[in-house]
Amino acid sequence: MAERLVVLSDMWGVKKGQWITSYLGYLQQYFDIVFYDCQQLANISLTVNSGENLHNEFVSGGIDTAVAHLVKKEKTIPSHYLAFSTGGTIAWKAALKGIPMKSLYAISATRIRFELDCPNNKTTLLYGANDAYRPSDSWALDLNTPMELIPNFGHELYTDEKIIGKVCQELIESVTTKRVQV
Repeated sequence: MAERLVVLSDMWGVKKGQWITSYLGYLQQYFDIVFYDCQQLANISLTVNSGENLHNEFVSGGIDTAVAHLVKKEKTIPSHYLAFSTGGTIAWKAALKGIPMKSLYAISATRIRFELDCPNNKTTLLYGANDAYRPSDSWALDLNTPMELIPNFGHELYTDEKIIGKVCQELIESVTTKRVQV
C-alpha cells in the first residue's frame, strides 16, 4: 500500500501553480496524494489577487485559519507532507499543534524564521541561497534543524525542473528504500 503524501501549495494555490503538476506527475505512482490549495484552506477570496494582497491576507489571520482547517481535516492519518512557501509555514504550525505527521519536506517555507519551536518529526528544509525569506543559519542551529541551501536560487526555486526532480527523488527514496537495522 502506498504511503500517504499531503501536498500544500504556495500562497498562489492553483492559480499560478502549473509547476505543481510536475511534482504530482512524479510522485503519484509512489504515494497516495492529497492536495490542498492554501488559499482555500485559509478562506481567502480576493478580487485583486496581487502578491501583496495575498501576503497581507495570510499574515493577518489566513495562516492561522489554514492551520486550523488542516488540523481538522488531517487529524487521524499519519502522513508525509510536502509544502511550498506559505504552505510550509502552515504545515510547520500544524505539526506543532499535533497533526499526525511522519515527515515534513518544506521548500522556501516563509515565516518559520519567526518560530521558536520545531516539529517533532523528520523535517527537511530547502531554500534558495538568495531567498530573502529564509531563516538565518543561527536560527537553524538554535532549533537543531538542518537547512539545505541551493546556490544561485531565490524564493521560487521550487518551480524549477531541476529542483522538482531533486525533491521528488528524495521523497521517493525516503519511502522506497528499506533501512537495514544492525
